[in-house]
Amino acid sequence: MVDFKALETFLWVVTLGSFRGAAQKLNTTQPAISQRIAQLERELGVRLLQRDHRMASPTPSGRQLMLYAEKLIGLRTEMLAAIGDQSSMRGVLRLGVAETIVHTWLPRLIERVNRLYPNLSLEIEVDITPNLRARLLAQEIELAFLLGPMTASTVRSRVLCDYEIGFLASPSLGLGTGLLNVNDLARFPIITFPRKTQPYEIVRSLFNKPELPPIRLHASASLGTVIHMAIQGLGVAVIPTAIVEDELADRRLQLLQTDLKISPLRFSASWLASPDTIAIERVAELAAEIAHSGGFMPETSHLAPDILPAEEPVAG
Repeated sequence: MVDFKALETFLWVVTLGSFRGAAQKLNTTQPAISQRIAQLERELGVRLLQRDHRMASPTPSGRQLMLYAEKLIGLRTEMLAAIGDQSSMRGVLRLGVAETIVHTWLPRLIERVNRLYPNLSLEIEVDITPNLRARLLAQEIELAFLLGPMTASTVRSRVLCDYEIGFLASPSLGLGTGLLNVNDLARFPIITFPRKTQPYEIVRSLFNKPELPPIRLHASASLGTVIHMAIQGLGVAVIPTAIVEDELADRRLQLLQTDLKISPLRFSASWLASPDTIAIERVAELAAEIAHSGGFMPETSHLAPDILPAEEPVAG
């Protein structure tokens, strides 16, 4: 009789493309994986997998089984989520986070996870979106909060929040009155996100024009460093205004009025499609709820509970 363990094993072999990868994921041995697949093939009377250069891919019968196996595993996951004890969810979730979120609602998410799922541990890595995307696809992390959503058939995403970008400076620079244009701002160094990110390229394109003086663009992977440099009067910071609410409130920084427009940065939760993503999806749902309660939800927030289709990738 076909059991869930055999179906889950089959799905992981297909998802990861190898018996070895499935063995590592399921914390067992490669011979054990081979035995489960062989038993499943005997019970069904068909060949489910074919090997090519150490890669495992489904046969036509295997592809047909995938449709039913995904439904069965999904229903089991849905049943456990609806009926099971939330506190019993345990293990380690490797989470990659863009730094903008670290400076806003990430602490609230950690507190909520600790309270609802006391047996679930988070391993948090902070990085820029291009690196988070690569690490997710390499399965070095299991959930990523990044600029996106990602574009890949194996990835699931949902919108988390939008962040408005502002031009911010220390009052010592004397830029707080009147509407400023690109020429006014170009007289000062511009401090922003690191290279190889979408926000950096957008800012660079605003000031990299023949009629303007050579751009002095300071890039940093640490938004804390960007904020500190701006407070010290070392330039104009171009960053999300949500991460400097305290600095604006106590007037260490001021939001400049300009005629330059930058589209909000949209962040999403992304994870790899796999047989069992209950913990990942629960944390992604919590993240969306917290982002909404913090007032960062985009205009399309009514679509947030849905899994999003793939879109063009962005980085930040």
